Amino acid sequence: MATVNFSVPEDIKNAFNMVFEGQNKSAVIAELMREAVERVQSQQRSKEAYQRILERRQHAPHITEEQFRAAREEGRP
Repeated sequence: MATVNFSVPEDIKNAFNMVFEGQNKSAVIAELMREAVERVQSQQRSKEAYQRILERRQHAPHITEEQFRAAREEGRP
């Protein structure tokens, strides 16, 4: 297992120690880091998906509003 050192403001350190008193702080930090990595990766996947959608829209066939309305009406039961 790796060891990491971070500098944090004293008030954050104190609050962390109070909130997680009696818990394995290394395990808490590892879980928080894991969640942060997953959150950023998820955000990146969302951005990439959004960019793919925008790219596909550039090549999508263009239809008029009239054609769109007709297709919508045609698809209704």
